[in-house]
Amino acid sequence: MVTTSPDKDPVTNQTPSQPGAKPGGGVPVQATPAGAHTGAPAELPPSSVAGRGMFGIQGSGDTSGFGGLVRRRVGAGGSERPYGSYFDEVYDALEEAFPGLDDAIEKVVVDRGELTLHVKAERIAEVARTMRDDESLRFELCSSVSGVDYLGADERRLHVTYHLASMTYRRRVRLEVAVGTDDPRVPTVTQVYPTADWQERETYDMFGVVFEGHPGLTRILMPDDWEGYPQRKDYPLGGVPVEYKGAEIPPPDRRRSYQ
Repeated sequence: MVTTSPDKDPVTNQTPSQPGAKPGGGVPVQATPAGAHTGAPAELPPSSVAGRGMFGIQGSGDTSGFGGLVRRRVGAGGSERPYGSYFDEVYDALEEAFPGLDDAIEKVVVDRGELTLHVKAERIAEVARTMRDDESLRFELCSSVSGVDYLGADERRLHVTYHLASMTYRRRVRLEVAVGTDDPRVPTVTQVYPTADWQERETYDMFGVVFEGHPGLTRILMPDDWEGYPQRKDYPLGGVPVEYKGAEIPPPDRRRSYQ
């Protein structure tokens, strides 16, 4: 035998004051979730502030909306020597092979067991050629070129990263350059690493970074007449409704705030 509390409705087993309860029984009425607030992506202007995640998440670095994920931010300053692992050996070899390295490298960052050399944008092709050709370095492969938008965290918010691998010594190094949106130009490295051809096109297509000297810098994912760069963080949300198994999923700028 099922019993109910005397102060609860016998049909819904809820108190009239409980969110979602309807006095007198019947179908519960829609109610605002406890703790709900405005600020969903649909309620923001097209250009939202940096560091804002999905479903109204703010401040934690969690962009999934599930909570509990905290992104550890790396300090703006570089790392001090010794760098550890093979990183000191790589930097010493580059310093010996590349005269004036101090003028080309902005900082060196070692984080999570990875070495990143932040290079001045105008010197990236020269540094890359030395990384490939010097016998003590031999980074023969550029496995990836990609873009990052640090909106709100860096005045030169558009970064381009180059992931280099040495097949000879089994080592990996990342090169990184930074440019502003007012003049996002970087020399191409396609003459050094032919594999960078389509990857530079994708970075141009998604972030608007112009690779000077590229043999055919055109869009690769979006139509040629597309306006804007979709992976910049101030690119407006949008889209079309999608039907899936009888349900209609609205585009991102039309979705409600999940709590």
